[in-house]
This record gives sequence, structure tokens and C-alpha cells, in this order.
Amino acid sequence: MSWMFLRDLSGVNKYSTGIGRIWLAVVFIFRLLVYMVAAEHVWKDEQKEFECNIRQPGCENVCFDYFFPISQVRVWALQLIMVSMPSLLMVLHVAYHEGREKRHRKKLFVSLGTMDRGLWYTYLISLIVKIGFEIGFLVLFYKLYGGFRVPYPMKCALKPCPNTVDCFMSKLTEKTIFILLMVITSCLCIVLNFIELSFLVLKCLLKCCLQKYSKRLKFSV
Repeated sequence: MSWMFLRDLSGVNKYSTGIGRIWLAVVFIFRLLVYMVAAEHVWKDEQKEFECNIRQPGCENVCFDYFFPISQVRVWALQLIMVSMPSLLMVLHVAYHEGREKRHRKKLFVSLGTMDRGLWYTYLISLIVKIGFEIGFLVLFYKLYGGFRVPYPMKCALKPCPNTVDCFMSKLTEKTIFILLMVITSCLCIVLNFIELSFLVLKCLLKCCLQKYSKRLKFSV
């Protein structure tokens, strides 16, 4: 997978501001590469590394399902897919728009200042949807795992455990570091998307105000 392909996939290569390119770097360097290179290895065989201080049959399985109803790695993978999906829709819209313009033999201007209104709205909606997905997955992660760290020890009192037992997960420090890293990068993406959204809206409002002001000057003259 080449860098140019990732740029095209993101939909920000020619249709976003510099903030959008920073978002691209955060997603595909600090999130995707960390996920592919390190996170999967840290969470490898996580159920086998989960132990409770009792050998009651079924106790460890029930407690593991309670504390980790969904694999954290799978949640992150789903998050990356959902966050990237709005940009993919932007790419499809751009491709359709460019094909239509070529068929009509018209020149397509590809800067934000002269972006087609439909493309502008699509890009704006994609930013809003990405912010929504990022916040939604942070809330989901917090609800599923009771916070952004691996608890130690984990207290479990579910049947068939005969009483409250202590359960432990291996590589606690590594897992906590990667959880915090993914949470921080997710928050950074939210901030970047919000800044770019605000910039585009303010730029559009400023442009509309200047156009109205210039028209008034024209009529007054």
C-alpha cells in the first residue's frame, strides 16, 4: 500500500486544508501503523494470558467475557474503518464529479476557494461524521471497559465462581500505554477535524459577507 494510494483514499489530497493533511498523518502513521506493528502483538492470545486465582471450571471464561466483551484490538480496527469511511465517500463523490465534468468538457477547479458547492457540503458532512464516530467510539470504549486503563486486579464475582476472585492480565503496562496512545490520537483527530470544520465554515461565512459587501458598494456607486 503506497503513500499516494493512502492520500487518494483519504480524499484530502487536493480538497482539504493543511489541517486535513495533518489528520491524514495522524490516522495512517500514529494509528494505523501502531495498530498493525505493535498493538496486535501486545494483545495476542489475550484470553490465554488472562488468569484468575481459582481453578473453578468456567470461572475464568465468564470473567474474561465480563471484562472484555469485545476485543480491544477489534474495537480499534472497527474505529479506523468507520472513521475512514466518510473520506472514502468523499473520494467517490470527487470521482463522480470529475467524471461528469470531463464528459461535459468543463474545467474542474480543485481548491477550497473554488470548490464545487456539492463537494464542499460533502467534505463538511464527512468532517462532522468523523467527529461523531471518534466521540462515539471513545464513549463506547469507556462504557465497555470501564475506563481507559487495564484494572489491576480485576474483581469478579460472577457464577460459576464460588466467591469474589481476583483476575489478572499480562503486560499491563504495555496495554495501558497503547490504550492511552490510541485515546490521545483519537482526541487529537477530533480536535483537528473540529478546527478544520470551523475554518471552512468561517471561511465560507467571510466569503459570503465580502460578496454582499462588494455588491452593496457596486450598487451604491
